[in-house]
This record gives sequence, C-alpha cells and structure tokens, in this order.
Amino acid sequence: MTILSEILTFNETFVTEKKYEQYATTKFPDKHIVILTCMDTRLTELLPKAMNLKNGDAKIIKSAGAVVTHPFGGIMRSLLVAVYELQADEVYIVGHHDCGMSSINTDSIIDKMVDRGIDKNLFTTLKYSGVDMKDWLHGFQDVTESVKMSVDAVRNHPLMDSKVPVHGLVVHPDTGKLDIIVDGYSS
Repeated sequence: MTILSEILTFNETFVTEKKYEQYATTKFPDKHIVILTCMDTRLTELLPKAMNLKNGDAKIIKSAGAVVTHPFGGIMRSLLVAVYELQADEVYIVGHHDCGMSSINTDSIIDKMVDRGIDKNLFTTLKYSGVDMKDWLHGFQDVTESVKMSVDAVRNHPLMDSKVPVHGLVVHPDTGKLDIIVDGYSS
C-alpha cells in the first residue's frame, strides 16, 4: 500500500465518521495572529501546544528556516494577506534550535539534484539568468540572527502596517521552550 492510498483510506473514514467536526472554525484566526515558522516535522504539533494554540487560533505559514528571503516573495505576500485580509493583528516569526537550514550545504543539494536527473547544464543557464543557486539555497549560521533579520524584513516592509507588532522567538524542538528574541510591543 502506498502512502497516498493509506492517506485516502484514512480520509474516507475521517469524513464518513465526521471526525472533522471537532476542528470546525472560520478562516479568521481567533487570536488574530499569524505565525511564520519552520517546516521542521518536530514543530508540527509541538509549537501550537507550546504556544497554547488550538485549531483556528492562528494563521501558520511554514517555510524552511522560517526565513523571509524575498521582500515580494510568497512568504511576505502571505503575511500581508493575513494582516490586511484575514484579521491578523500581530506577526510571530518563530525559528528553532537545531534547524536544518543552519547546516545546509548548497553544493550537496545541487549534487543531489543532479543525481536525481536535473541536467547539470541548467545551473550554468540559471547563473547567466541571474540566479545564484548558492545564494538562493543558502541557510544561516545563527538562528537568533536569522529571526532578527526576518523580523526586520517584515517590520520594515513598505507595505506592512507599522502598528502591527512583529515578534521574534526561538523554540527548542525537544522541549517547546520559547525564547523571546524580539518583543514586537517594545520595538
């Protein structure tokens, strides 16, 4: 049985038995917050529990490293939509210790792409098109500094409401302990 067939079999029972009813909510976050966090599997259930969040309390955006990499990319667009259209009044950037983005090796990723069939010549074409793969795929050395940089990128974005607090936190992926890096109320 494939993973997809397992998911679909479970889903059929989930829907038939109306197990979805316990998760009923609206598209607007009850606590009026939007969170940008990492896609790390350890945070899937841990972070909402560590922040005392239940289904419907927050908009949660996940990205590798919880990093805002481009001022007009998909992450920033999602944050702006959450604030202006979906009633989020605060932004939380939550990085975590032991993040895979802190030890990323771009050469290794490129080698893995080639091993899986990506034409090596494509990287030359991308380079001449202005795409620096090493710059695009790079991670960070220090999660605290990375969170600060993302907070600054959001707070200083020309389209972000300056009255919206932008907080920065780092969570421990084993315990859920949150450390405040930037208090958006005092910034």
